[in-house]
Amino acid sequence: MADRDDAPDSHLPLPGGFSSFVTNVGVKDDSDDFTVVMAEGDVSAAGVFTQSRFAGPSVVLSRENLAAGSPRAVVVISKNANVATGATGAAHAREITELVTARLGIAAHDVLIASTGVIGRSYPIERIRRGIESLPYPLTGDDAVAVARGIMTTDTIHKVAHSRIRGSSARVVGVAKGVGMIEPNMATLIAMVFTDASVEKRQLDATFRRVIDTTLNCVSIDTDTSTSDTAIILASGAAGTVDATAFEEALREVLTSLTKQVARDGEGAEKLIEVHVTGTRDDAQAKRVAKSIVNSPLVKTAVHGADPNWGRVAMAVGKVNDSDIDQDKVVISFGDQEVFPRQVDDEGLQALSSYMRGDTVRIVVDLHNGKGRSTVWGCDLTDGYVRINADYTT
Repeated sequence: MADRDDAPDSHLPLPGGFSSFVTNVGVKDDSDDFTVVMAEGDVSAAGVFTQSRFAGPSVVLSRENLAAGSPRAVVVISKNANVATGATGAAHAREITELVTARLGIAAHDVLIASTGVIGRSYPIERIRRGIESLPYPLTGDDAVAVARGIMTTDTIHKVAHSRIRGSSARVVGVAKGVGMIEPNMATLIAMVFTDASVEKRQLDATFRRVIDTTLNCVSIDTDTSTSDTAIILASGAAGTVDATAFEEALREVLTSLTKQVARDGEGAEKLIEVHVTGTRDDAQAKRVAKSIVNSPLVKTAVHGADPNWGRVAMAVGKVNDSDIDQDKVVISFGDQEVFPRQVDDEGLQALSSYMRGDTVRIVVDLHNGKGRSTVWGCDLTDGYVRINADYTT
């Protein structure tokens, strides 16, 4: 089974065939900021990236290298996104991949790169160059927890999940970072998944995209799509072939866990919001309605204040403005308690308020108009979010 919502603090080995190295190269002042994970041999690889028109050089270069083959290593630099830095930023991203691959003895196109952090600031390239000079080969680590910690920026906790693939010894291990500027479109934040299962590249890509669509693409903190969104998966094949369905189940467990961890750790967040929408004409409509609810500042603040104000949920459903949404068919619930159209009395509202003071609030909406469904995750809107982002500076 995948790990629970809170990531483990202890050592978690990467799947067979992978090694890692995590260090500080001077991008951050006081913590690890440079991470490398590498497969010992050839791999299958897949990835999806931001659709932002301000995509950073790391995204552009990783797209190129993924299209050229199946990269077997990934480099992550945290605390600096290297976005909107022009030709200099592009040259620095390419130089870093070339320096790393020279140390690792692989081709330059065999590495993916991701960057996360402040936009509009160039890498401290001299420090990074010196740091790469100390990169060992072979890599000396195998700890997914260290990898997760090395890619953090304003995250308050590291994010790790793992699952064993049913019927085999193969494993899926994932790490992620992200707490703000999160409303994914094709990918989200920085997420890396590693497996020792043998999965053909086209199958890996199709499965990865299918699972992302119902996990990482179903999280939203603040409706803002990052310029650096990167989600990749590498399959070493060290544990042999596995059942395709079992692999997808394990991957879904891992990415669902990471999705919830990201939502729960949203900037300033105190509560996880889970919105489940059913009875729509298709899954796409369900996701639109669910995202409308979880992204509403009025819904978010009501959850923060433990106020079962179902009128705000009704507003968020209605503003989707699809012609086949009929308010006379809609049912709204908080947790297991229906609040519309069958409303609750004062005693029931007090019980609901008590429920909403917990760390997880579930909102359920049934449009009674089809078989579509979707679940999305987000967080409450607090004064902490405002303070964090008011003080965050380039």
